[in-house]
Amino acid sequence: MIFRRFLPSYRLRFSASRSFRSDAALGAISNALEEKVPNLVLYNYPSFSGAYSALFAHLYHYRLRTPSLILPFSSVVPFSAKDLSLEGFERCYLLDFIPLKDFADTRDCEIICFDHRKSAASKLGSVKKRFKVNVDVYKSSSKAVYEYFSSKLASSEGEPISLLDDGDRTRVESVLDYIEDIDLRRWRLPDIKAFSFGLKEWRSKVNCITNPHMYEQLLRMSSEDLIANGNSYFSSRLVDAKRVLKQSKAFKIRLGRGFYGECMGMRADGNHELSDELGKLLSLQSAAAGLRPIGAVTFMQRNNLKMCLRSTDDTTDTSEVAKAYGGGGTSCSSSFIIRMDEYNEWTAKNPT
Repeated sequence: MIFRRFLPSYRLRFSASRSFRSDAALGAISNALEEKVPNLVLYNYPSFSGAYSALFAHLYHYRLRTPSLILPFSSVVPFSAKDLSLEGFERCYLLDFIPLKDFADTRDCEIICFDHRKSAASKLGSVKKRFKVNVDVYKSSSKAVYEYFSSKLASSEGEPISLLDDGDRTRVESVLDYIEDIDLRRWRLPDIKAFSFGLKEWRSKVNCITNPHMYEQLLRMSSEDLIANGNSYFSSRLVDAKRVLKQSKAFKIRLGRGFYGECMGMRADGNHELSDELGKLLSLQSAAAGLRPIGAVTFMQRNNLKMCLRSTDDTTDTSEVAKAYGGGGTSCSSSFIIRMDEYNEWTAKNPT
């Protein structure tokens, strides 16, 4: 797992830059063109599928000792085809995103892109005819890119080479399984929510410009550690939620003025970040009080009164209430904006 032996000089010149489309990033592209670097790799930022795809592209070119320039691509401040001077590269990999329309005018550069989003198919248009497009809504981009570069490396001339070392393969593939479970919105794997929260703290670190250690860090990352960090995070939030609930006054809420039954609720102004944990605790209180097993947490958000509904009961659908008032969500977690006069009707029978 040694990366510093083979880092092209143009890579080092912009490692301190903090902007995607900065002068330093554009300068790195210019330097790469001058040095006739054949491969340009752009990966979706701040996507973890994009970051791991960048890792696999890096490993592939590193194993073959082939120069490449890898840059994060942000849809907020995107590179244009003109910025990239694509005609000066032999090929360009677009990892975890479908290119902008102006990329379709590129003639001399082979463009290979990967995406897993259902919306990607509708964005293809003429791009599909010009590029090598890999869109699979049943497989995350990171897995598709991993398999792609692994296969290319295995079929390269000379002695077969593995993309990942034996000591890293099982650990990385486990992380990819969890990322795919999130990307495809399945949420089926054990402790997937804890994994998701454990992963969040890394989001700002998946920029290879500002974080020169990104590849090593991604290789060392394990699903077990991320789940442990996520569970620790959940535990601390639950402690905070119990403290807030103990200090606050819970009361009955007449959902839909009673049409959807009654449950326990509370105002959480100033503690809305704990709405999920508070709602679940209130759901348990509601069930114990013989009410619908729903917890209603209400707070002000950008001058609107927002109500979040949570349930710990698998047979209860909170979204029927939320949808009736213009909101949405899932059976166990939903939310909507409620008018103050309507909210007062829902709480009118509570003692003052």
